[in-house]
Amino acid sequence: MPAPLARALSIFGHPMLVLPMAVLAIALAQGERRTAAWSALGFGAFAALVMGFSWWQVRRGRWGHVDASARHERSALNRFLLIALTAGAVLVAWRGAQPLLALGLALSAFMILAAMLTARWCKLSLHLAFAVFAALLLHKVGTLWMVIALLFATAIAWSRLALERHTRRDLLAGAVVGAVAGLAFWPLAARWGG
Repeated sequence: MPAPLARALSIFGHPMLVLPMAVLAIALAQGERRTAAWSALGFGAFAALVMGFSWWQVRRGRWGHVDASARHERSALNRFLLIALTAGAVLVAWRGAQPLLALGLALSAFMILAAMLTARWCKLSLHLAFAVFAALLLHKVGTLWMVIALLFATAIAWSRLALERHTRRDLLAGAVVGAVAGLAFWPLAARWGG
């Protein structure tokens, strides 16, 4: 039972799921259904872009699988994500309509950059980084939601260890980077008038 549970937690704890779910929860809790709908559409388009890139790499024979498990695959995926997230943050900030989305994209790019810069020493867990980031964002909805999300992040950490995708050091690095991004978000949002 532990292996199937670990796989399920790893799948449901994927960054492409946890961060959009947190954003949707915040938007809906604040009664912003239109923002929630546009956010869902945007996250869906971004997920399709990333999956398209991954599929293209597999089709070209550069990757063995879309999950980018090999070191060179992760490196290529992280470069792609850094460019896409940075471009998205700049585009959204330039349009000026959603400063919180621009900030979230910029902090997401920061987490990818941190993974790239620490790759020599560890395989920073982006699963855990994004799960902790999302959990801390949920503080705006309520402390109980944040605590539940942090417990889920702990379960994700266990799953990544159980599946032997990361070491404890990788998970600690991911948790720290996610916490830095999460703790910075709301103060920066308040400063920029979001």
